[in-house]
Amino acid sequence: MSEKQKRVYEAILDGATEGLSGNGLFDFVLERCPKATSKKIVRASLLALTDPDVTDRNILHTIYALAITHRMDEVGSTSDPDDDENPTEKSPVLRKLKKKRAATTELSEANQI
Repeated sequence: MSEKQKRVYEAILDGATEGLSGNGLFDFVLERCPKATSKKIVRASLLALTDPDVTDRNILHTIYALAITHRMDEVGSTSDPDDDENPTEKSPVLRKLKKKRAATTELSEANQI
C-alpha cells in the first residue's frame, strides 16, 4: 500500500471510529487528505473492508456505505462513450449469440427431417 493510500485509509478508519458517516466522513477524509480523489477514497474503503483487524460491524457498514455511494458518483460523473450509441441496437456479442442460436436451431430442425 502506498503512503498516500495508507493516509486515506487511516483517515477513513479514524473518521468511522469517531462516528462519522456519509458526507461527514467523506468531508473528514478530504480535510485530512486534501488531494484525495473519490476514486482513491473508494479504493481505500475497499481495503478497509478486507482488513481482518477491522471487526466492528458498524464501522464496516459505514465504510461500505461510503464506498458504494462514492463509487456510484464516479460512474455517474464521467461521460460514457457508449452513451451516444442507440440503446435499441444490440451489441455485437448479442448479435453473435443470436446467430449461433439460429444456426443451432436450423441444424436441429434439419436433423429431425
